[in-house]
Amino acid sequence: MRSFDYRRADSLAAAREGLGEAAQIIAGGTNLLDLMKLQVMTPKQLLDINRVPGLREITETENGLKIGALVSNSDLAADPRIRSDYPVLARAILAGASGQIRNKATTGGNFLQRTRCPYFYDTSMACNKRQPGSSCTAIGGISRMTAILGVSEHCIAAHPSDMAVAMRALDARLDVADATGDVRQVGMDELYCLPGERPDIETTLAPDDIITAVHLPQKQSGAVHVYRKVRDRASYAFALVSVAAIVTRREQRIATAALAFGGIGSRPWRNSEVDEMLAGEVPGEPLFAAAADRLLAEARTEEGNAFKTRLTRRTMISVLREATGLEPASVGTDRVEESAA
Repeated sequence: MRSFDYRRADSLAAAREGLGEAAQIIAGGTNLLDLMKLQVMTPKQLLDINRVPGLREITETENGLKIGALVSNSDLAADPRIRSDYPVLARAILAGASGQIRNKATTGGNFLQRTRCPYFYDTSMACNKRQPGSSCTAIGGISRMTAILGVSEHCIAAHPSDMAVAMRALDARLDVADATGDVRQVGMDELYCLPGERPDIETTLAPDDIITAVHLPQKQSGAVHVYRKVRDRASYAFALVSVAAIVTRREQRIATAALAFGGIGSRPWRNSEVDEMLAGEVPGEPLFAAAADRLLAEARTEEGNAFKTRLTRRTMISVLREATGLEPASVGTDRVEESAA
């Protein structure tokens, strides 16, 4: 690990003053410290925001729930309001990492964690996300954990978060404070950039922007929440495919549907056309298959990740069957066997 300066900010104003191109915020540090040890990230200064007041609360608002950026993943998943009103979020968080990491990982940091693409982590390999213009070794290489949606000829890395997938289905919005102290709200579709020609630019945040809170809308009455994660082993593994679904029904039809996907996209993936296809329709296999066709219409696969189209289709249809009451609720998360690939 290269040497760096360490500072603590005791207020949001002090944190803003300390940020810039050379500084990196640290809160839980569960991803950042690993990257620094490997010299994938080499900030000259770490700015610790753990003492900034007001960022560890979960509060009810007239529009829903406000979650401070420093709320730990463990505290968020255990909060009774999250468990009862937003269970897809609690399930997604508990499906990720280990208990020790969830105790340290923060809500704000989870949105900004970096890809787990092995070529991004290996500084001896070319990676456009790490060094723009050097090429993407994952293309034509080991691509099992890479994305099939939202990729480009310059990068096929997948976003690794479980929490952010559920947040995407919930239409979460983030409070972002800029260098002047002004706070703007940013939707998740506005937060993440597609790789395009500059995979190293992952979000629309400026170097001195700070995520301060996340807003969840009011709970949907009667909504069924499902989170399904398919992975290589039963715990402490990133998703090959994950699906977060929130579905409401009116009589025999789907009233609303919100589906988000992990493991297959360069960012937490959601396709509004899929949600619109489902709304107002009678649930059934032909409808679910057509929705899966639409989701995967623009999938771009490599030899090592081509199985994800089949796995995504099966997982999505199974989740929709559960969410609409066509099959019993699943228990826990799913593990994929090697034969499925």
